[in-house]
Amino acid sequence: MEALRTSGLTALRLILAFTLLTTTLHYAHNVIRVADYPQIEGIPVGVAATLVAVAYFVFTAFGLAGYRDYLRGRYWRALAFLMVFSLSGLASLGHFLVGVPQIPAFWFATIYTDTASALALWVFVTWAATKLNRAPVPAA
Repeated sequence: MEALRTSGLTALRLILAFTLLTTTLHYAHNVIRVADYPQIEGIPVGVAATLVAVAYFVFTAFGLAGYRDYLRGRYWRALAFLMVFSLSGLASLGHFLVGVPQIPAFWFATIYTDTASALALWVFVTWAATKLNRAPVPAA
């Protein structure tokens, strides 16, 4: 479990910093320029922007809860929260279910950086879970 406290914490901080940067950029652009993204029929543009903003804060709360619990040594709970947080990056791919966004290349790239950050979180969670499964269980 020492690896979780040392190299694991450093890796988690880097992944979370990247994830927060990319999701903040992407979700903010999505809210501000919502009309530039493919729309779901029947959902007004204002409602879509509000849903994106709410989703950002809900996902971010899960990420912060995961980080807090990781620092406190509640690793399994932390990993569960981090997996929920990773959905913020995977959700960005949902744009392509409706159509291809007509946005500048930089903002288009944030769809993929969101996905990359989600995958990085999955790799981290898998690594940490593997370490936890190998740790000896203290006798009761």
